[in-house]
Amino acid sequence: MRTHDAQMLVLSALADGPLHGYAINAAVEKLSGERLGPGSLYGALARLEAKELVEPLPGAGRQRPVRLTDKGRAALERELRSLAEVTERMFEAAVPDRIGYLDRLAGTAAARSYKQVMRDALAARPGHTALDLGCGPGTDLAALAEAVTPSGTVIGVDTDPEAVDRARERTADLPAVDVRLADAHALPLADASVDRARTDRVLQHVADPARVLTEARRVLRPGGRLVMGEPDWDSLAIDHPEPELSRAYTRHIADRIVRNGVIGRQLPRLAAGAGFTAPSVVPVTSVFRDARAADRILGFQRNAERAAAAGYFSEEAARRFLDHLATGPFLAAVTLYVVVAEVPGPEAKSGS
Repeated sequence: MRTHDAQMLVLSALADGPLHGYAINAAVEKLSGERLGPGSLYGALARLEAKELVEPLPGAGRQRPVRLTDKGRAALERELRSLAEVTERMFEAAVPDRIGYLDRLAGTAAARSYKQVMRDALAARPGHTALDLGCGPGTDLAALAEAVTPSGTVIGVDTDPEAVDRARERTADLPAVDVRLADAHALPLADASVDRARTDRVLQHVADPARVLTEARRVLRPGGRLVMGEPDWDSLAIDHPEPELSRAYTRHIADRIVRNGVIGRQLPRLAAGAGFTAPSVVPVTSVFRDARAADRILGFQRNAERAAAAGYFSEEAARRFLDHLATGPFLAAVTLYVVVAEVPGPEAKSGS
C-alpha cells in the first residue's frame, strides 16, 4: 500500500484514535486533499477489518467508531518506514558543492530557457567588452566570447578561488577571456570601460545588491547594458494536499535559506536607484513535473529538515510534506525575472 491507497489513507486517519465514517473521511481529505467515495471508504474499512487491522467499537450502524488494532498500528508503522526509505532514496540529504550545483543547474531545461532569454537581452556584439559578475566556474564565458568574437573581451569576476581556477581551466583556449578573483562590490575595473554586463542568480546571495549595481553602473559606458537574471523565491509554488506545508517551506526558503530571497521583484527599483533605466522585465517561470529532478535544484529533504528545526513546521509535518512529494503526482514552479538595466546616453561603437 501507498498513501494514495484507500486502505493506507484509512489507517493513517485512525492513527490518532478511533473515528466513525464521516470523521475518517474528513481526516482522509486533510491528508490527501480528496475524500473517498462511500464505496471506497466502506470497502476499505471492510477489507481492513477482515485483515484484523481495524476493529469496530460499540455504536449504531455506520456511525460506529473504528480503531486501529495492534496489528493495524504495526502495519501502519511499517508502511511509514517504507515511505521514509523511499523519500531518503529519492531526495538528497547532503548539500552539493557549489561548482557541482552550478554545473548541474546549467544543464537543466529550466536554466537553458532563461539563459537564452538573458543572451538575447544582453545583445553582446563583436568588439564589445562584456563582464560576467559572479561567473562561477565559467559556465557562460564561452558563449560570451563567441558573441564578442576575438575582437572583443570577456571579463569574468568571482570571489571563490576554486571557481576562478575552474573557469580559467575551462577558458584556457579562449584568449579573449580574462577571469579575475575579485569582489563585485568593488570591481577592479576603470570607470566606463565595459559595454555589457550580466549577473546570473548572483545578486540573491551578495551582501549588498544595491552596491553591486552601483559598481556595475560605474564601469559601464554610456548606452551600456546590464542584464540580470534573479529568482523570486516567494513565487515558489509546490502542490501538496496540505497547502500550508508548501507555504511554510516556501517562506523558509525566502526568509532563511537565500540571503536576498525576493531579489527578483526588487531589481527594477534597485536599478533605478543605481542610475539605470529598466526598460524590460521578462518573467521566466520554470515548471517541474518530476520530483527527483526538482530536488536536484530545490533540495527538498535538507531544506524541509531545516524548516522544521527553525520552527516553520513540525518534524512530523516535514515528513508528511516529503512523503507526498516522493510518492504522489508532482508539480512545482518558481519564477525568475530577467531585467534589463541601461546606462543613459548613446551607445559607443563596437570595439571602442
